[in-house]
Amino acid sequence: MGNIEMGFDLHMDLVQLLSPSGEISKAASKSAKDIERLIGFYRAMTRTRIFDNKAISLQRTGQLGTFASALGQEAIGVGAAAAMEERDVLVPSYRDHAAQFYRGMAMSECLLYWGGDERGSDFKNARGDFPNCVPVATQAPQAVGAAYALMARKEDRVVVTFIGDGGTSNGAFYEALNMAGVWKTPVVFIINNNGWAISTPRELESAAETLAQKGVAAGVEGRQVDGNDVIAVHEVVRRAIDKARSGGGPTLIEALTYRLGDHTTADDASRYRDPEIVRAQWTREPIARLRAYLVSEGAWSKEQEAELHKECAEEVDREVAAYLNASPLNCDAMFEHLYAKLPDALQWQREEARRFARRSANGDGNGHG
Repeated sequence: MGNIEMGFDLHMDLVQLLSPSGEISKAASKSAKDIERLIGFYRAMTRTRIFDNKAISLQRTGQLGTFASALGQEAIGVGAAAAMEERDVLVPSYRDHAAQFYRGMAMSECLLYWGGDERGSDFKNARGDFPNCVPVATQAPQAVGAAYALMARKEDRVVVTFIGDGGTSNGAFYEALNMAGVWKTPVVFIINNNGWAISTPRELESAAETLAQKGVAAGVEGRQVDGNDVIAVHEVVRRAIDKARSGGGPTLIEALTYRLGDHTTADDASRYRDPEIVRAQWTREPIARLRAYLVSEGAWSKEQEAELHKECAEEVDREVAAYLNASPLNCDAMFEHLYAKLPDALQWQREEARRFARRSANGDGNGHG
């Protein structure tokens, strides 16, 4: 039996255009060095980080539910969202608010969602984007299905979806990748490889040398990019989107980053991570990296930095106030928009919820009748 020639090279070159110290590569295109665009990226990443700090404070004081911070991973969301056209479709996971904010989701909507209010998924802007997906990897087949529908309708739109490194070990991810390759759907998969699937390190998740090479068996091109380099993320995702839009099919992009915070506010990463490694990773984080480059180019100052933080803090405070002042929904909201005709079992549950609400309103907050 002769040798079988592979159509894809298993070796993945890591694309990096901005070093951790803020030096830009000679390989960077002129458009990649556009200062005004880069300042926009910087502002968006900083805005996300300031929001994250406030959201964690709200959760710690009982004013928000469990929250998943994007600390240290802002460049992936901002770089990818900036590469998308407004008409494209974002299918997020549960840590992708950097991308969602860039595409127009209000901070108050994000807070409503994490506060348990589904009105937070009814975006005023970005109406074509999907809501957050918490079940691991289930957004991947949804993204492929959406891309197939757009292709069947001959719409000039591309779907971009995110998944964590742990999610790439889930069967739904492989099934989605397989069908994306078969149908050549206009979809871009972005793996947010932050090193941890909650408390499971990357080396115990998969024996693959890279996660990007998981696309090979599905006939999907794989790319690997420095996920802390917003310039490189933008360039790699833009090319993948252009390829998908022109009929070239899907791309799997592995963005290498690090989760500087806990998995969620329900986690304590200090129980399983070496603090020395975490401290070392702070020297590679995306915001300081881009700031170093902007300062070296004379495009950013301490005064601008102070003004940006002031603007962001004021915006976050306004959005928090809008969230906290939102009128509460009654318990029927849990049962609406599920079925054309509510099944008997759920009708019983709705009546029970109404009885509980009435008892609570009458002062018997423990729910016992």
